[in-house]
Amino acid sequence: MSDAERTRESIVIDAAPERIMAAISAFDRYPEWVSAAREVTVLETTGAGRPRRVRFVLEEGFLRDTYELEYTWEPGGRSVSWELAASTLQSTQHGRYDLTPTTDGATTVTYTLEVTLQIPMLGMLRRKAEKAITDTALKELKRHVEGEQAAQS
Repeated sequence: MSDAERTRESIVIDAAPERIMAAISAFDRYPEWVSAAREVTVLETTGAGRPRRVRFVLEEGFLRDTYELEYTWEPGGRSVSWELAASTLQSTQHGRYDLTPTTDGATTVTYTLEVTLQIPMLGMLRRKAEKAITDTALKELKRHVEGEQAAQS
C-alpha cells in the first residue's frame, strides 16, 4: 500500500525527542498509560538493547487482539518503524513514529499507520479505525510524556 493510502497524524509534544523516544520504547510501561494495553512483553532485543520483537495484548471495546510487532530503530533516535509478525485478528500492520524537533524545544510526533484485519472491511471503515487509533495513541503519548515531565519538575 502506498503512503497516500496510510493514515498519518501529527501532534506537538512539549518535550525533547529523546524523552519521547524513551517513552515509546519503554514497552513494559505501556499498560500504565495506553488505555487499550492489557499486557506488553518484550520478547527479543537488538544488540544495542532496544526492543526488537514485542507481544501486545490489547482490548478496546469488543475487539481483543494478541499480536507481535518487529521494530526497526533508525540511527539518530528520531524514528522507529514496525511490521506485524503475528496476530489473532490482523493480517498486516505497518507503522512508524517520526520525531521532528521544533525551534521552541518541543517535538512534532508523526504517527503513520496501516492495518488490515483478517475479516473483510471497507477501505473507508479501515481508514476511520486507523485515524481513531493514531489520534488516541498520540494524545495518550502527549499526556504521558508531558505529565511525567511536569512531575519531575
